[in-house]
Amino acid sequence: MIKAERFHESCLYNDQETALLKECRACPWECGADRIAAPSGICRTGALPMVSSYNIHLGEEPPISGYKGSGTIFLTNCNLKCQYCQNYPISQMGHGQEYSLTRFANMMLELQKKGAHNINFVTPSHQVVQIKRGVLCAREQGLAIPIVYNSSGYDSLWQLKYLEGIVDIFLVDMRYGRDDEALKYSGARNYVAVNRQALLEMYRQVGDLVMDQYDVATRGIIIRHLVLPNGISHSKGILEFIHDKLSSNTYISLMSQYFPAYEAVNCPELSRRVTRKEYREVVNYMEELGLDQGWTQCYE
Repeated sequence: MIKAERFHESCLYNDQETALLKECRACPWECGADRIAAPSGICRTGALPMVSSYNIHLGEEPPISGYKGSGTIFLTNCNLKCQYCQNYPISQMGHGQEYSLTRFANMMLELQKKGAHNINFVTPSHQVVQIKRGVLCAREQGLAIPIVYNSSGYDSLWQLKYLEGIVDIFLVDMRYGRDDEALKYSGARNYVAVNRQALLEMYRQVGDLVMDQYDVATRGIIIRHLVLPNGISHSKGILEFIHDKLSSNTYISLMSQYFPAYEAVNCPELSRRVTRKEYREVVNYMEELGLDQGWTQCYE
């Protein structure tokens, strides 16, 4: 059993969790890394929670940020290798540090005390064992606000079922409508099937978005879609999937703010911003399908 600082017995990994970290197959890569021995695997992460920063954040979608802010915990590293990642110092370069489970739980309690509407785990897919144990520990100590799983959408059915009852709100990306682009620009194999299975499971668990009297989310799913230049994201196929397989009431955050970050500056088809015309075409198609729940960003 992996020991942490003395705080509460729920802040220790149990035998099952230790075994999961010993031969990690949590995310779709199923790489089998021994994360107890050392930071390793596709995600380059060890057994303890690895965090870049945590704070009250007002920059998320309105139902997540609300009027007091989201208690955002930026987790270090990622199980994708997106060429255009805007958070690449955290996700690709590993800026952050390991913390004990006790300290991890205390971060959540501190954010709740500061008035956060929720605890928002950014890039959580490779740290699901750490998240579940940390949340259970924090709940033993009084954590009572919703948990947001803020994911790139490359999640396995196993890990989502493992988290059932832990996550209240899924804030999840649908990046690509075709596998070729997902592999080329994010290094993700079989992305479309994995992503869509994940969305179906998330929706099964939490359903359409539910908000309180102040329009702050309490439960449900929000789907983010970043429109990429040159039709790389194949947005229409993604919108059709949401309409046909999920719900016409699905809250969609259609994002226009792509800019060439990280390695995208050296990739001709990703080296410019999205045009007004490209973004408007996706908005129009979303409206044609009757997917009018959610948030479209003003084009800048």
